[in-house]
Amino acid sequence: MRLSELGEFGLIDLICRTIDNSKNLQYASWQKLLIGIGDDAAAWQTDDHIQLATTDTLVQNTHFNLDITPLEELGWKALAVNLSDIAAMGGIPKYALVSLALPGELKVDSISKFYNNMLHLAEQFEVAIVGGNIVAAPNIVINITVIGDSRGKAMLKRSTAFPGEQIAVTGYLGLPAAGLEMLKGKISLDLETSNILRQGYLKPMPKVAEGQILVEQGVKSAIDISDGLVIDLDHICEASKVNARIKMEQVPLHPIIKAVFPDPQQLALYGGEDYELLFTANKTIMHRAKQALNCPVTIIGEITEEKSPERVTAVDSKGNVIPYKKRGWEHFKDETSKA
Repeated sequence: MRLSELGEFGLIDLICRTIDNSKNLQYASWQKLLIGIGDDAAAWQTDDHIQLATTDTLVQNTHFNLDITPLEELGWKALAVNLSDIAAMGGIPKYALVSLALPGELKVDSISKFYNNMLHLAEQFEVAIVGGNIVAAPNIVINITVIGDSRGKAMLKRSTAFPGEQIAVTGYLGLPAAGLEMLKGKISLDLETSNILRQGYLKPMPKVAEGQILVEQGVKSAIDISDGLVIDLDHICEASKVNARIKMEQVPLHPIIKAVFPDPQQLALYGGEDYELLFTANKTIMHRAKQALNCPVTIIGEITEEKSPERVTAVDSKGNVIPYKKRGWEHFKDETSKA
């Protein structure tokens, strides 16, 4: 079997099984592990707190194309996607390690601007960039690891959703995917709209404070929307052994994509890279969370018992099931670049 047949998520399952079969519970490292492969970040118990760690990689011509995404502007986004993983656990990011593979012909000024953009975001969340690695390579590869802490003993996890809980998202969906479509030259817009779409794609704002508020209000289950609403909700369903039903008319579409794009629902359901928080909770906790959060929160559906292999179902206003057109991004199976 080739990786293109197995797919990204099949490969993750294979790696997870291989590691599980080899772990030795006599080692202190395994004894203190709380969350391993399969969530937004790993978590382990230290002497006085829970530590979180996540890593992410951006590869030239897979995640970005320099013809439409200048290297200078990637610093912010490369760090943001990792901070978003910590946010999805309800954690506090502290330190970042940055490793770069770079072609020798790149201009030094581009790398300086890359780091300056990254530092602007790091400063907003009091994150210290403390090291990493640099190697020469034919194409650009950006790998960032972020280490943080949980707030007390509570964490947001993918595996703690239960039937009867409501499903909600922060903010609005579809703007980054629309921004990518514009940057690829598939649509021409006025300057103001173009700038909003460009910023939506290149400068996502991780919901770090919001994740911490969800923990404080008693929310247990969450994920950040990186691969797309449907596929990320599917991750929660798989980990929690439940199904989900979402009402399409309740999914919060960004006003610009509703006004400009012919099929905004597809951008919201499958576009990805929104880096909003998708979470579940019972009605009481959901009400408290909506009151506490300083951002829009929209209830889009509910968690149901696990009865169907198609874990996530989207329905229209009449209750009719909306057929899948695209399930979201998956490495190896999706051969074309996201950017």
